[in-house]
Amino acid sequence: MPKTNVKVQLIGEDGNAFAIMGKVSKALRAEGYDTDFIKTYQLEAMSGDYNHLLQVTMDYVEVQ
Repeated sequence: MPKTNVKVQLIGEDGNAFAIMGKVSKALRAEGYDTDFIKTYQLEAMSGDYNHLLQVTMDYVEVQ
């Protein structure tokens, strides 16, 4: 179960970590999550390789 109820469509973003993080950050901001929460997501997502980024993203949002 993700930490939020935010849903993000990531089809077509394969291999582009910055596009994924940008899309997720924008979706979180649009749903009212504060800057600190979004920065925490970004720092966690960047703390490993691409697979780690995907796992952290799925921990925060529902990926469609």
